[in-house]
Amino acid sequence: MSEPKRCGWAENTFDQYIKYHDEEWGVPVHDDRIHFEFLILESAQAGLSWSTILKKRDGYRQAFAEFDVHKVAAYDQQKIDELVLNPGIIRNRMKIEAAVNNAKRFIEVQKEFGSFDSYIWQFVGNEVIVGHRKSMKDVPATTRESDALAKDLKKRGFKFLGSTTIYAHMQAVGLVNDHTVDCFRYREVK
Repeated sequence: MSEPKRCGWAENTFDQYIKYHDEEWGVPVHDDRIHFEFLILESAQAGLSWSTILKKRDGYRQAFAEFDVHKVAAYDQQKIDELVLNPGIIRNRMKIEAAVNNAKRFIEVQKEFGSFDSYIWQFVGNEVIVGHRKSMKDVPATTRESDALAKDLKKRGFKFLGSTTIYAHMQAVGLVNDHTVDCFRYREVK
């Protein structure tokens, strides 16, 4: 039996990457814990490959309390110093400090909007934007929606979450369906 057609970035790669593409990427998320997880992972990815982050995902789960936003928001300088030495994650102090800061800002958004999910989905009119991409070269790095969301997050004090990173987040959590039209997942998540 032949392999199904996938987006170009998920072909001929390692099992964990294929599984991520086939089971998670682009699936609409309405769970704040998952939103928080992807915000941490996407900001950690800045300047690196997504495959590097996926390989360290279990390390991030352990280091960031299974992505419990309240526990991460309570991390102090001693905990940050400990994480900088943790080989299971990207040991960049600024990214780790941003994750702790962003946890605090995330909680503020939850208090204001009832959930982070309610907040983030308003940027796409509460409906998935379907990209209709013929190939990966048709996928933009940013959109006006990611620009607006990144600008609002920055205004709220979030760090390491520019428009490109936020667009990657929007793709990952299904605010946008950027599976190419020939990918078997395009119709499944549509």
